[in-house]
Amino acid sequence: QVQLVESGGGLVQAGGSLRLSCAASGRDFSAYTLGWFRQAPGKERDIVAAIYWGGGLLYTADSVKGRFTISKDNAKNTLYLQMNSLKSEDTAVYYCAAALRGSLMGPYGYWGQGTQVTVSS
Repeated sequence: QVQLVESGGGLVQAGGSLRLSCAASGRDFSAYTLGWFRQAPGKERDIVAAIYWGGGLLYTADSVKGRFTISKDNAKNTLYLQMNSLKSEDTAVYYCAAALRGSLMGPYGYWGQGTQVTVSS
């Protein structure tokens, strides 16, 4: 079964950086799309970035473009989200997700447990 385990969240000051990691296991992910989502209190879960595991084509939401970068290490089966120039509005629980043969926008059927990112102003 697919397992996704996020790490790297924490408390950071505005303008700082964090790198999230998602360790993926249980499948050959070459046919999967993997993505990062976030959910702030009282808001819907939104996609932040996504990437085709086998091909590298990627998507980045306008709200984080130029500040966040999604990447992957196929050998380590690990997905990353490098977050720079963090703002208070980036505060949320960040989730790693996987979609079998999905588009960059999903549908995503597998989810990690989430990692909290808190940006203090």
